[in-house]
Amino acid sequence: MSTLTVSEAADRGRHRGRRRRATPAGVLTAVLVVAALAAGGAVVAQRQGVDLGALVGDVRREPVRPAAAAVPPAPPRGEVPAAAGSPAPAPAVRYPQRGTGTWRTATAQGAVAGRSGQLLRYRVAVEGGIDDVDPERFGREVAVVLADRRGWTADGRWRLQRVGADAPADFTVLLTTPVTRGELCGDTSDRYTSCRNGDRVVINVARWARGVPDFRGDLGSYRSYVLNHEVGHRLGRGHERCPAAGGPAPVMQQQTLGLHGCRPNPWPTVGGSLFTGPAGEYDDPIPAGD
Repeated sequence: MSTLTVSEAADRGRHRGRRRRATPAGVLTAVLVVAALAAGGAVVAQRQGVDLGALVGDVRREPVRPAAAAVPPAPPRGEVPAAAGSPAPAPAVRYPQRGTGTWRTATAQGAVAGRSGQLLRYRVAVEGGIDDVDPERFGREVAVVLADRRGWTADGRWRLQRVGADAPADFTVLLTTPVTRGELCGDTSDRYTSCRNGDRVVINVARWARGVPDFRGDLGSYRSYVLNHEVGHRLGRGHERCPAAGGPAPVMQQQTLGLHGCRPNPWPTVGGSLFTGPAGEYDDPIPAGD
């Protein structure tokens, strides 16, 4: 095994696929979580207002597999994309509530997605214990979503490229168990949603495996949504609200928790243009469990 260090940007805030919990004035609570492992890996997480620091985990090398499949075509300009996902049902994913705190990192490097704009490189890793998800396959799925012409690279502001474990990266997409999600996101009471914290895009395997009711069983579309939503936070975007009942939801709306009259929409662009709603979020409750 080798050891991977993911550097965190200087970022005091954190964004979730949920509402922000209030912190009592003048109080910052720091929680340090250390998972001591036989191979020497560790995950360090801290609470509200405190940088998480470096993510250190053991990386089990996986064989390099072929590059991602071709990106599906974008809908014609002016057409609202349907909430359509994978052509075949996704296989069931089993997972423990708490993983090992070590990370299996996808090794393949992909092509640059996007024609112009700032280039951000990202790596992809899966927590130990989520044995039903191969890191290389997960890496390809992430790359296909982030390279889609309906995604964040569509308007020329951003370019995105997947890199392997040893290459410099601007952020890391982590597929985590529900307990580890709470530790990395700084809110151990929430095992339901995903989040972005610093340079970590934390995807909760419970949502990756099960989706949410408002997506009506369309797991492929929900997976595209949660990746685009949390990566959108890494690109500097905040939460938005439903702009018009019956229309598509902005991708930065917290669709994991509620649609508020909008229809599910997993993509940042609609009809060839960036689609947004009023800034803000709803006071939706967090479902119990995962």
